Amino acid sequence: MRFKILTLNNISVAGLQNLPREYYEVASEIVHPDAILLRSHDLHDLEIPETLRAVARAGVGVNNVPVERLTERGIPVFNAPGANANAVKELVVAGMLLAARNICPAWAYVRALEGSAEDIKRAVEAGKKQFVGYELPRRVLGVVGLGAIGVEVANAALGLGMRVIGFDPGMTVERAWQLSASVEQATSLDDLLARCDMVSLHVPLNAKTRGLMSAERLGLMRQGGVLLNFSRAEIVDEKGLVEALGQEHLSNYVCDFPSPEIKDHPQVVALPHLGASTLEAEDNCAVMVVDNMREYLENGNIRHSVNFPQAVMPRAGSSRLTVANRNVPNMVGQVSTCLANSGLNILDMLNQSRGDVAYTLVDLDREVPEETYKQIASIDGVLAARVI
Repeated sequence: MRFKILTLNNISVAGLQNLPREYYEVASEIVHPDAILLRSHDLHDLEIPETLRAVARAGVGVNNVPVERLTERGIPVFNAPGANANAVKELVVAGMLLAARNICPAWAYVRALEGSAEDIKRAVEAGKKQFVGYELPRRVLGVVGLGAIGVEVANAALGLGMRVIGFDPGMTVERAWQLSASVEQATSLDDLLARCDMVSLHVPLNAKTRGLMSAERLGLMRQGGVLLNFSRAEIVDEKGLVEALGQEHLSNYVCDFPSPEIKDHPQVVALPHLGASTLEAEDNCAVMVVDNMREYLENGNIRHSVNFPQAVMPRAGSSRLTVANRNVPNMVGQVSTCLANSGLNILDMLNQSRGDVAYTLVDLDREVPEETYKQIASIDGVLAARVI
């Protein structure tokens, strides 16, 4: 079988080279794609092709992807959690140093100096006192969200001699193993904010986190505190932020999301979304999503999907059936009955669920007849079915 992959952005060659030419046609213009590979392109206005089986975003956030619409069609959306973690961690560390040492205003001061070498030397000596900062050791960093990036930031801050407090009620076992035992646990977000000199945000944007850092929460932070946001702009209430900066309750805001309201603010360091903008991060993201997309297309296995459960099973037969359906009772039973009525023997089966979606892998002793496949695909509640 030959798969057609539509690319909607420039994707790192490191990832694309993992798609063998004999099995994959990759182009920026394809009419009936099996999968879409993208970075920042906005898919919300795209008419979903009938042939589409997967969407892979070479990055972490999927705000540019209509996840709910794709889920209704039984189409998994893949991303690359952790692939850009080191790149973002390094930028967060840089952000802490920029704020602590007043580097940006000091740089602007020097660039504006005029006159002879002696004039500049005198101005430097006279002006440097206004940029006196502080060192990071013994300062307290709060890390909100302990996923791949949050864990790396927390561990790195410990290495800089900081005291670190973390908060993430949904932390996974995998991340817990990676997190240093020296990271303290906050009992709540409000508890963390009140105890930290700097707070770094590492949570996804969703209904619960939109406006998470409200004016009230910003007021809980320590006087002169620093807020770092390399997650999503909408997590912070900008109006409340500007007020907190103006009242000097916060000393600095360092972020990756410029806006008209904050880009020229003297206490704001706003970068042009540089979090994952390294050659290494782009390569890592592309490789991860391409490999996971390929594994899904060729074997039906699902790793790192934002809308489907993790489902990985070694192949055991000559034919594999995959079924995506609403997570309601008796779906597996109906599928099994259809297979049994066709005289097919199940060699292995895996059923996983995530929220309202369930996904089943079935390995069989022989090929699934077309009529059997149509019966299964037409079951009420089935979103998509494939025979591989």
